[in-house]
Amino acid sequence: MAANKEIVQTNGAPKAIGPYSQGVKIGNLLFTSGQLGMHPETGEFPATIEEQAKQSLENVKAIVVAAGGSMSQVVKTTVFLKDMNDFAAVNGVYSQFFAEPYPARSAVEVARLPKDGLVEIEVIVQL
Repeated sequence: MAANKEIVQTNGAPKAIGPYSQGVKIGNLLFTSGQLGMHPETGEFPATIEEQAKQSLENVKAIVVAAGGSMSQVVKTTVFLKDMNDFAAVNGVYSQFFAEPYPARSAVEVARLPKDGLVEIEVIVQL
């Protein structure tokens, strides 16, 4: 099975900050690593949760597109929030990237995210 594993990498999302890949494609499935709301060119975070959520999803989208897919093919998302009080704000941004039928989703509050980001999002895509 490992021979069918294809690494997906794009300059449209931040480079990995550890020993992992931006995305891994196996057969018709794509698994992305969690994407912080960090700008890929500057490495900087926008100030607000809404801006970070938007950038996080733009980073996810760049990986999905690099793998030959589209956001309409996302079947599962996981949203990691530094503060669950930001859930509604992130939902507002999230709804700009997904339409019905919506992907399945989990959202969890975490103690801390890498580089002290406010949100991190990962997806599974059926290509």
